[in-house]
Amino acid sequence: MLSRSLKSLHFSNAIPKRGLVTVPQKGDKAKLLINGEFIDSQSDIFFNVLNPATQEIESIVPQATAAELKEATYSAELAFKEWRKTSETIARNIVSEQGKVLSDARGDVIRGLQVVENLCGIPDYMLGTRSQVSKDMDTYSIREPLGVVGGVCPFNFPAMIPLWMFPVALATGNTVLLKPSEKDPGAAIMLAELAMQAGVPKGALNIVHGGKPTVEHLINDPAIKAISFVGGDAAGKAIYSGATANGKRAQCNNGAKNHGIIMPDANKEQAINSLVGAAFGAAGQRCMALSTAVFVGEAQEWIDELVDRASKLKVGGGFESDSDVGPLISKDALKRAENLIQSAKDEGANILLDGRQPIVQEYPNGNFLAPTVIDNVTTNMQCYQQEIFAPVLVILRADTLDEAIEITNRNRYGNGAAIFTQSGSSARKFESQIEAGQIGINVPIPVPLPMFSFTGNKASFLGDANFYGRSGINFYTQSKTITSLWRQEDSTNSKPSVHMPTHS
Repeated sequence: MLSRSLKSLHFSNAIPKRGLVTVPQKGDKAKLLINGEFIDSQSDIFFNVLNPATQEIESIVPQATAAELKEATYSAELAFKEWRKTSETIARNIVSEQGKVLSDARGDVIRGLQVVENLCGIPDYMLGTRSQVSKDMDTYSIREPLGVVGGVCPFNFPAMIPLWMFPVALATGNTVLLKPSEKDPGAAIMLAELAMQAGVPKGALNIVHGGKPTVEHLINDPAIKAISFVGGDAAGKAIYSGATANGKRAQCNNGAKNHGIIMPDANKEQAINSLVGAAFGAAGQRCMALSTAVFVGEAQEWIDELVDRASKLKVGGGFESDSDVGPLISKDALKRAENLIQSAKDEGANILLDGRQPIVQEYPNGNFLAPTVIDNVTTNMQCYQQEIFAPVLVILRADTLDEAIEITNRNRYGNGAAIFTQSGSSARKFESQIEAGQIGINVPIPVPLPMFSFTGNKASFLGDANFYGRSGINFYTQSKTITSLWRQEDSTNSKPSVHMPTHS
């Protein structure tokens, strides 16, 4: 902190010393910083800065002129217009590269920045423990960084997921090799540039692009101590097994099949709107998308209304203000989703709303799939067994809450699950018996804020420490326990210190 504050004190005729720190010389005139440049004031009024011990003049501070004050204010006004757009610039890049609608892209950035804001409390997260275990003997633990760590990011959240990784790693003292998705790396690059502007030292954060060879380097290079990954099952399993075989830590968020149970006593409007938003938002390309609905009893009568509401969503480009559903990331992703929809029909399900091959006149070459609703799905069908990762909602039916919970728990994934009900007892039963890691009660996408952690489980997560929050801190640090003995009888008198402790 000391060096950073000194860096802002630029003086005329100052002699640079100790690298980045500029040391003022006696009698120097302090410069003004206006519009990114240090300039000499044109003032003829100055204040002397006196050494309290000698009364010598150390430096001279000008009274900024009225014109200089106006210029500084105008410069700040202009900068504010651009500064406030920083998040918007990243969001627009996400729309261009990833395809999600602009409002959702803004959320991508903001949810990631919340992790950074939470890390402002890093001293509390890094606290160790201490106990006096015997006379004059203490045992205490501290947390230390691992060293060099790697991060492998998915395409669907180009800003949020990198912000789950490198800020936590840097704040805990590690250095980072971050691999953005090769499909949309722009947001991660911009975030890295902003990090460097904020003062991250050279070499502490590195962006490495590529595909499998880059990932294999992260797995196999002995200098890299841990790997964070978010993405599909196959890659996650390979990274986890390879990293752990090499003695590395790994945290891998993999696939998901999140269930939403709709009870007959739910608020119908809220439940239907929640399902539509959570199933089709971001074109379904979210690991916490509510892609599976289980309608219980009389709630099954609401399915037609859900289909009607889904059919009214606008499919289009991400920059169109009225678009609700953007394109899928690639032609391959589109083809895979279309094939799974067809498999559902072939296996006996009912396609109530078929979104294949929608007409989007402004974008004839886009990877578009309109909202799709598949009813009467059974748990052995491919459309249920696999994560479709598209705007497709599959519907199962149950007679009771117990049956709905059993269906949900039999699924191998465990990222999240939600229930819609106005019954406290039903909510409590669901909360206690459901096996998913993140639970929503009348909340469709229960992704926790960063003071908690992203706690997917079962086949949705490989590892012992989850992303961000205290689990994230634990992942990027290792504990060291010290036992010390300082006998009181060995103490000697020493000269008292009157200096401000710097802990350096």
